[in-house]
Amino acid sequence: MPGNPIHFGTSGWRGVIAEDFTFANVKLACSAIAQYLLSQAGKPRVIIGYDTRFLSEKFAAAASEMLASHGVETWNAANPDPTPALSHGILHSRLDGGINITASHNPAEYNGLKFSGSDGAPAMPEVTREIESLAERIERGEFSLKGPKFTAPLMRPADPKPAYMDALRQKIDFKAITGAKLKVAYDPLYGAARGYLDDLLRECGASVHTIHDFRDPLFAGTGPDPSRQNLAELAECVKREHCAAGLSTDGDADRFGFVDADGTWIHPNYILALLADYLIEVRGIPGGVGRSVATTHLIDAVAKHHGVPVYQTPVGFKYLGELIKEDKIVLGGEESAGLSIRGHLPEKDGILACLLVAEMLAKRGLTLKQQIEELFKKVGPCYTVRINLALTPDAAKQLATKLKQDYDTFDGRKVAKIDRMDGLKMIHEDGSWVLMRPSGTEPVVRVYCEAPSQTELDRLTSAAKAFVSNS
Repeated sequence: MPGNPIHFGTSGWRGVIAEDFTFANVKLACSAIAQYLLSQAGKPRVIIGYDTRFLSEKFAAAASEMLASHGVETWNAANPDPTPALSHGILHSRLDGGINITASHNPAEYNGLKFSGSDGAPAMPEVTREIESLAERIERGEFSLKGPKFTAPLMRPADPKPAYMDALRQKIDFKAITGAKLKVAYDPLYGAARGYLDDLLRECGASVHTIHDFRDPLFAGTGPDPSRQNLAELAECVKREHCAAGLSTDGDADRFGFVDADGTWIHPNYILALLADYLIEVRGIPGGVGRSVATTHLIDAVAKHHGVPVYQTPVGFKYLGELIKEDKIVLGGEESAGLSIRGHLPEKDGILACLLVAEMLAKRGLTLKQQIEELFKKVGPCYTVRINLALTPDAAKQLATKLKQDYDTFDGRKVAKIDRMDGLKMIHEDGSWVLMRPSGTEPVVRVYCEAPSQTELDRLTSAAKAFVSNS
């Protein structure tokens, strides 16, 4: 009997199509999810959605059939829908959970499955571990893969878009955008947010130049990741059309990407800090701010300036989602371009992020780079970078051993604090820091560095590269 192929990471289970992500494995995962749901609710109801990837709608149909066979009522989306829209659909219709067939921002050869609970948030590790365990038991023959109860009435159509769009209309100051006569460019990266963000902006009178507004399962040969490289065409569009900014969402629209009026790509960390400052200072929303251990401490400086607390979590938006649910934070953000705000979903929402930035541009009347400069004047400068370093199997083992050790100095300077919440994070007395986290799904180590000047950042990054290469 082969080992269990279902393994959930920080944001669902993903695999290469036809190798790991197969119809057989999707059915196995959904059978395990059905067993879990039946243990939690007498007559569970779930929404099933999908993105624009190759065969996503077929995988979604297989998922629905498997769940229905076990007596789970499925609400099936008829079109590709963003993850946040499905999350809202769970809450709006008071469902017991949701499944989205998506690999988010991963390259085109991948697909995946995200499972959310009745709270609309990504399933916590204790839940996904139980689902993995159930899948293993099904593989061993302890449970039947397919249940006996398949009947058509257990499946019904669903459209999460109208209620989700209405929710966004309540959370954004569209009058400000209308008044500013905002002109933006938008790149959905061939993904599921087409007809969501652009429709809302046009609805309020904004001028929107949209590119890549069609389905391409190959994502032009790259992947629907709003990275600097992938937004090069958006940057050209912004400059050509003289836009205030370029907005982008990833494949399932839970992540965001931005370029400024001059075509400069803006790091997600800066967007998080700007929006935290804007929501507290301009909107006057009460509460603290939440960030993952890998996210910029510029957020901490903003929080200190406004006298509000900071909540740090491990990597994975599900942990920030808990703070959203508890109504503790104005904004929760991850440096990997994910955020949500108080009163919204416990799930990251790239469409919301783009709308908030549009509102912020309209109200403050400054470019993103100008707003960053103003923020630096207010709370101090901060420079940030993240790199992925490939590892051989032997190097990965050696690095794992090194990351368990304590260090008094790094980069020739005293280490003031070590944080092991998620990986090894070493913080210097001047506030600069480095975090190294081995990936749970790829043969790489993720290195995050931050410093008060570009020179210090370059030195810290070089020291981190040397530390890893000598493993």
